[in-house]
Amino acid sequence: MLTEDKAITLGHPSYVWRFGQDRRLNLVRRYVPLEGKAILDIGCGLGAYMTKFRQFSERVHGIEIERERAVEGGRRGVPHIAIARGENLPYKDGVFDIVFLHEVLEHVQDDAQTVREALRVLRPGGHVVIFVPNRLYFFETHGFYLGKKYIFRLLPLVNWLPDVIRNRLVPHARAYLARDLRRLFQGQPARVVVHTYVYPGYDNIVARRPILGNLLRRTTYFAERTPLKVFGLSHFLVVEKVG
Repeated sequence: MLTEDKAITLGHPSYVWRFGQDRRLNLVRRYVPLEGKAILDIGCGLGAYMTKFRQFSERVHGIEIERERAVEGGRRGVPHIAIARGENLPYKDGVFDIVFLHEVLEHVQDDAQTVREALRVLRPGGHVVIFVPNRLYFFETHGFYLGKKYIFRLLPLVNWLPDVIRNRLVPHARAYLARDLRRLFQGQPARVVVHTYVYPGYDNIVARRPILGNLLRRTTYFAERTPLKVFGLSHFLVVEKVG
């Protein structure tokens, strides 16, 4: 079991597979073919996405920084989880077709180095697929600190505050503007294939209040097709390695 401090810093992995995860997987498949590909899941947690990827390919690997999560993933029957950091991947150059980072980049110590490593282990023509928190979303979902006290609760508009205030309230997780993501790939052998935004799955709300949850799905998923998409929960980015 992770200590509370580690769980706060590293976030929580996907424990169960629900509508929201299915929707994200379908979005990945719309832009990146998974069939028969060599796939690396950085920060794979318990291996939820790895399990789904194995429906399309047997060549699926994951890395996880926390031994407890890697071991639990193995107990759940997920093979090929290595204990490693995203900043120092234990693989040779150009061995993967897809590198997947699902809500992980905001937690690593060095996000730029993690991106460089993801590109290093990709073959030319391969893709980095990223989901990462959007600074323009209306709520901060990682909880916040008041002094030394951590409070796990949605905090409205905190990410709209200046960095000096936002980073005192949420020192344990980044949130990104579009320009922040572009900066990570500047000077790298990479070409952005798609950059869009996704709203939440609302799974908990649908379970408790189905009418409200389904109304939120209909309205915000429509917004994903309009300029209002920029206020979505997460960026979705597909980047192709070139050269």
